Amino acid sequence: MINNYQNILVPVDGSYESELAFQKAMSIAKANDSKIILVHALDIRAFQNITSFDNSVEEEMTTNSKKILEKYVDNAHKEGITKIEYLIEFGSPKTIIARDIPEKENIDLITIGATGLNAVERLLIGSLTEYVTKAAKCDVLVVRTDLNNKYVNNKKNR
Repeated sequence: MINNYQNILVPVDGSYESELAFQKAMSIAKANDSKIILVHALDIRAFQNITSFDNSVEEEMTTNSKKILEKYVDNAHKEGITKIEYLIEFGSPKTIIARDIPEKENIDLITIGATGLNAVERLLIGSLTEYVTKAAKCDVLVVRTDLNNKYVNNKKNR
């Protein structure tokens, strides 16, 4: 990469697309001696009107997120990347990923997977990736291919 990226944000959710973004971020981090900051943004706004939502639901979501994120950290360590940390955030994933964390953590690159949503879903719920590419003040790399340059649409290994 031409730029010398120091802080790379990678939103992950355990999906194939976020795995591709993470793999690409590791390549960039190795080349630039960058720090990777993983984030799992949990949108709990849907639970606000449910009276049964309590701390136990949040704790369970946090525990599950930690398991996902720790697997990514382990994979990074196996690849020789030591500058890696993770965040679990609650709120609007769009603003957390595009604005909040980049400002707090001095992010200069967001590496994010393509959404893979069809046109109807994008129209109804909006695309996180599309929002991030428009709203972020740093560079955004949308990852559509795996390390062998095969298109994401060829998801044989899922």
